Amino acid sequence: MGDQYQTRMEKRQKKKSASKKSPLIKIMTAFILAIIVMMTAGGIVVLSYIISAPALDPKLLKDPLSSTVYDMYNEKVRDISGSEHRKIIKIENIPKNVQNAFIATEDVRFFEHNGIDFKRIAGATVANVKEGFGAEGGSTITQQVVKNSFLTPEKTLKRKIQEAYLAVQLERRYSKEEILEMYLNKVYFGQGAYGVATAAETYFNKSVKKLTISEAALLAGLPQRPSEYDPFKNPDLAEKRRNIVLSLMRKYGFITEKEEQDAKAIPVEKLLKKKKEGPKYQAFIDQVIKDIVDAGISEKDIYTGGLKIYTTLDPDAQKFTEKVLTTDQYIYYPDDQFRAGVVLLDTQTGAVRAIGGNRNSDQEVQRGFNYATQTKRQPGSTIKPILDYGPGIEHFKWSTYKQFIDEPLTIHGKEIKNWDGQYRGSISMRKALQWSYNIPAVKAFLEVGEDRAKEFAEKLGIPLDQIYPSYAIGGFNKGVSPLQLAGAYAAFGNEGVYHKPFTVRKVVYPNGKEIDLSSKPVKAMSDYTAYMMTDMLKTVVKEGTGRLANIPGLPLAGKTGTTNLPENIRGDGTSDAWFVGYTTRYAAAVWTGYDQTTQETYVTNEKAKISRLIFKEIMSHVSEKIETPDFEKPDSVVERVVGGRTELFVRGTPIPAIPKQKEKDKKEDQKQDQVKDNEQEQKQEEENQEPKEENNQNDMDKEQQENSEDNKEQPEDNEIEQPNQPPANEQPQPQPPANNGSDQGNGQKPSGGNNGTGGSNNNGNGGSNSNGNGSGSSSNNGPGKGAGTTNPNGKSQSEKQSTDNGSP
Repeated sequence: MGDQYQTRMEKRQKKKSASKKSPLIKIMTAFILAIIVMMTAGGIVVLSYIISAPALDPKLLKDPLSSTVYDMYNEKVRDISGSEHRKIIKIENIPKNVQNAFIATEDVRFFEHNGIDFKRIAGATVANVKEGFGAEGGSTITQQVVKNSFLTPEKTLKRKIQEAYLAVQLERRYSKEEILEMYLNKVYFGQGAYGVATAAETYFNKSVKKLTISEAALLAGLPQRPSEYDPFKNPDLAEKRRNIVLSLMRKYGFITEKEEQDAKAIPVEKLLKKKKEGPKYQAFIDQVIKDIVDAGISEKDIYTGGLKIYTTLDPDAQKFTEKVLTTDQYIYYPDDQFRAGVVLLDTQTGAVRAIGGNRNSDQEVQRGFNYATQTKRQPGSTIKPILDYGPGIEHFKWSTYKQFIDEPLTIHGKEIKNWDGQYRGSISMRKALQWSYNIPAVKAFLEVGEDRAKEFAEKLGIPLDQIYPSYAIGGFNKGVSPLQLAGAYAAFGNEGVYHKPFTVRKVVYPNGKEIDLSSKPVKAMSDYTAYMMTDMLKTVVKEGTGRLANIPGLPLAGKTGTTNLPENIRGDGTSDAWFVGYTTRYAAAVWTGYDQTTQETYVTNEKAKISRLIFKEIMSHVSEKIETPDFEKPDSVVERVVGGRTELFVRGTPIPAIPKQKEKDKKEDQKQDQVKDNEQEQKQEEENQEPKEENNQNDMDKEQQENSEDNKEQPEDNEIEQPNQPPANEQPQPQPPANNGSDQGNGQKPSGGNNGTGGSNNNGNGGSNSNGNGSGSSSNNGPGKGAGTTNPNGKSQSEKQSTDNGSP
């Protein structure tokens, strides 16, 4: 029994031991099977990727895919990176130093491998494990040719497998020299340059045959990051990259140490010589490219991806804008150094219709400086509706008859002055804006408070890192562009709805994929704010400083703006002259000035008129064949006649009781107002000057300003000030900030400030004039428009005897 029992126990132990071993065997078996399945599945996946790989089409190897630009009517405008930006060159015509520069940088074992460099792949694999897939590429020159010719640019496993497979196939069909030639003719160098021959002309304005070692190394360093290493934009980064290439060339024996040091000793900026050319609508196309890049599409795709780019361009408006800026057919310009930038856009959508990027046609180079979109200049009085009066209406429901006391004002020892040095006591907001007085504008800003003003501006596409009382009259540390101001003012004409200006409606890829890039509407202000501000700006154009830009028969609103000369400049004039205006159809912003404000180059009072004349010519042209309805008053606004003028009030706010005047007294008041306005115009005529917004507040203290605002009593939302009554609160006295300097955007420290602009009535018989009685005609459906050439004095080429009877 015992033996039998022991035997049964032993059997049980054996069973237990077997049961313990069986799970381990199962796991190992499952693991092996999983590997086999994975390898099989992986093999199937790899095989499917290889089978689905595109064929080696010889045409695609030689011909890159140009992108095509279309206008607002879907008509073709031009190709980007077409024949004008691409030249093909044979390998035997490319110097050995140029070939070696690329081989040393991109694929030093190019002549040894069969299309795939396993050593390079191993290094890239380590980097990808550490930093994530796609962190570093292991592609050979052959693989890059395949990728640029047949495959999409995304970094995926499928593309890498297809790229490797096709690279081996390419090596079997073509010689190394042929593949290298393909590469050097296909690679993208930035600045729209496609291929090494085009790049040589783009950056050095010379043939590739004449490239030096230093120049060859610079080009070889660009394909890795064309935008970042762009020597025109980032010469320091480009020089560092070039020096790395030179070091690699010496390391691999392509050049001597002396050749390396000699090449490194040449500054990159001395190598560059941009080729001048005038491709069609370049100022507009430059902004198109920027908008697409900002949307996340690479420049490389733009120039080589075969995209269809549908823009907002109005070709007729663009042609006319360029003609106005680059010829004397419409306006006499003082000299070749005088600059101008113009943006015209659709008021209701923000779609940019035309861009005048530079007045000199011979400087319209590929990706040249664009004064309409890139310049950042102090805005002068054009900022007053945005920072001073607009937010006051929005938050406090001010009426257009809101009263300010125009009186001596000193802030921390700095006297604030009106352009004519006079004070007018109690004055309405409408009148203050009409004649661009500074003291009421500063008081409005202080009453609104910097936070509200800053928020209002940001909703209109003008973000401000900091804001001081000097900003109330345009004394910015950093300036704004015509593109920004056009977009901001368009919102006033679009019932308070802001659209960020845009030039591209959509982008379509070769596979049919579409990307919508149109601007989305944003409610920036109430409809009553937009309409009341527009109504006051109409007064500016009809009766105030903007009369020279007025177009009879066209419902038009706008604002002038100028900035003070630096203290070291002697003379009467400004640094910048602006006009921004709009209808229900179009909005336009015009800046004029010089790159540098010097004693020899500054905007005289006569030159300051040019911005208004440019605006008038362009707005007249685009409006002459269409019906432009007037701005529609919303239900939130009510009208009331005050002092012989219709003023606007926000519905629901108490409207002050205005004692009814006798007809005789009413006519007498109107007569006195007319006398005052006539005196204003006469004073400007006698002094031949623009209204100058003295921007002498750059050193006002931000912190004390906030304290002052906190202690100040703000009006209730439903309050309307009694006419002819001063504000109840005392004027705060802020201190200056630590930083009292400002950047005018032209490389020179400004004295700050803006000068407003005086209006001018030109009754000349030729050309464009403020009364519209040139050789053109005025109708209900379009503005009157002169046909002669207009100079700052309002004189035409055909009739130079006409005189300027308005104020400057």
